[in-house]
Amino acid sequence: MGERTAVLPLGARLTDDGPATASRAQPVVARRRISVLGATGSVGQSTLDLVGRDPAMFELVALTGNSNVDALADLAVRHAAEIAVIADERHYGALKARLAGTGIEAAAGPAALAEAAMRPADCVMAGIIGAAGLRPTLAAVSQGRRVALANKECLVLAGRIFMDAVRDAGTELMPVDSEHSAVFQALAGADPAAVERIVLTASGGPFRTWSREQLARATPQEALCHPNWSMGRKITVDSATLMNKGLELIEAYHLFPVEPGQLEVVVHPQSIIHALVAYRDGSMLAQLSSPDMRTPIALSLAWPARMAAPTKRIDLVELACLTFERPDEERFQALGLARQAMRQGGMAPAVLSAANEVAVDAFLAGRLGFLQIAQLVAETLEMADARGMLAEVDDLGAVLDTDAEARRLALNLLEKWSVPGAR
Repeated sequence: MGERTAVLPLGARLTDDGPATASRAQPVVARRRISVLGATGSVGQSTLDLVGRDPAMFELVALTGNSNVDALADLAVRHAAEIAVIADERHYGALKARLAGTGIEAAAGPAALAEAAMRPADCVMAGIIGAAGLRPTLAAVSQGRRVALANKECLVLAGRIFMDAVRDAGTELMPVDSEHSAVFQALAGADPAAVERIVLTASGGPFRTWSREQLARATPQEALCHPNWSMGRKITVDSATLMNKGLELIEAYHLFPVEPGQLEVVVHPQSIIHALVAYRDGSMLAQLSSPDMRTPIALSLAWPARMAAPTKRIDLVELACLTFERPDEERFQALGLARQAMRQGGMAPAVLSAANEVAVDAFLAGRLGFLQIAQLVAETLEMADARGMLAEVDDLGAVLDTDAEARRLALNLLEKWSVPGAR
């Protein structure tokens, strides 16, 4: 994997006396300033649902969205935000008109996104999906306060660069993925040397029991019917292929003080246990909650306090049984590809992620079969390796260049596959 510096404990900030863990921080203040990057997406809406239930506790600073002007404007007005930013500059006029007379600033474009992310806030929810979230999230990190991380690409595409920025700024980093939030809680300030392994759980998605023959015929509509979670289209398909779990392995490698061989995945269909941490004394600690993103979001907003969340409470007697299975990497090859990219390091995870986005988009558009998602990712990785694209890079611009080139490779492969008789 190459040389790697130690990662600060999650939720820690550098002080003159060294890192101080968030568990020793002062209780949450009565009112917190919050910004939400990606306010119109699934994570953003869940965040604002929690914020809206306790307006005395939160003050909204900045809300951002990609292109849905009406949704962004409605949210900004409802939550009395200071500024609303639309990423697509073509919609600036419409946003400004919608917010006229409200006293809420309107802005648009990449520079405005970064400026909004840097506005003084106690916590920035980083919920912009894809590579587009990298620069705004890094801008939020530069504040040196708290970033609640819900953007996978920050760690999958640029893990070392991102974590170096977190350390340099002394930023509190709180994970929002339910699995990483669970690990954070189960670690509870433990000595890294005492950790034997970290186990992330996967629901198995809608195709957990399907044969390869059935998977070959799976439709986008079937893939989008997740048995437990309500998520966006792309992440729901990633859950069906198990790529989502593979990406979470890569994230966990950067977030926690473990090596790739200490990270495991088990299939847990009930989605009640989200992760487990095994210790050298034989203990194993798990975090349990209903499958609702508002639980980890609430933790990231209020830690070290615990705020109320309107999530379903677990009834152990009603559950009666929790089951676990080993993931089948022959049927779900995306997980193995992600594990291989994690071990290889460098730009392999970035190429994996970029090719997967192209493949998922093509599957949802009816241009690829379900099993071809992993095939396209594998062939893109092979081509990128042959071109010397997988070596480590040192700056964000080079990361984004690699991401763009990997997408071009995947799209070129997709076009060739579309030619009759090409496959």
